[in-house]
Amino acid sequence: MLASILSVQFGGAFAATLIPQIGPLGTVALRLTIASLILIPVARPSLRDHRTGRPHSASDWWRVVALAAALGAMNTAFYFSLRYLPIGVAVTIEFVGPMTMAALGSRTRRDYLAVLLAALGVVGVSGAVGADWAHVSIPGVLLALLAGACWALYAKASQAVGARWETLRGLTWAMLICAVVMLPLGIASAGVELIRPRHLLIGAAVALMSSALPYSLEMYALRKLSTKAYGILSGGDPAVAALAGLVVLGQTMGLPQILGMACVITASVLVLGRGRSAATATGEH
Repeated sequence: MLASILSVQFGGAFAATLIPQIGPLGTVALRLTIASLILIPVARPSLRDHRTGRPHSASDWWRVVALAAALGAMNTAFYFSLRYLPIGVAVTIEFVGPMTMAALGSRTRRDYLAVLLAALGVVGVSGAVGADWAHVSIPGVLLALLAGACWALYAKASQAVGARWETLRGLTWAMLICAVVMLPLGIASAGVELIRPRHLLIGAAVALMSSALPYSLEMYALRKLSTKAYGILSGGDPAVAALAGLVVLGQTMGLPQILGMACVITASVLVLGRGRSAATATGEH
């Protein structure tokens, strides 16, 4: 999970340099198309179930379609949010999705406190604290929240696909489906800019760092982790995203944003502490 977080957040920072050139739709299309081409020779996707030798069932394919929809919506909403928000702010708001998914497992005071801290964190990083509301990017906040909801759906769908498909084959099919849908939109949005050598080179780096590598690692991780544990372990994303934004994009955050990020990370630690306590109480190891 740590390798996935580092890869996807620095890849996202590089993607932010592409958005002014080819737009969010062009960036998503380039990223998913190249990532699919990277994964095809690795995963060698098949129409048949490796366990039975028979064609995959309609239920198996619906799981793949659900994963494709979650991937497309998550990436599109997130990249549109980067038009309005620094990457560290966007990822902190987006993280509320998987964190809430992790907190919904029980109804303890600790969980309610975690949700409250996460909400306060979102307010802090949004720039709403002490700011003129005319300058708070409501579209950016809403897009990041939408991306967060899709992030939670992605985790559930990825786990469902991993349970029915061999290794990376289901993920590869999902990315192919998503790429087929997004590529025409990317071409319509970016035109010939999409295939300029420089954009293709950055797109390849983003595809590897933000899609092919992290999604593959997460697919393996979600075979062994619950979605609740996945949400908890994603708590490092906001801090890594802020670091990537500083190193790659020169983006900095003020004190309210830093405190807001700390609230969100603290919320994830509270949920993690509850998960560990529950595991100890039930004798889990």
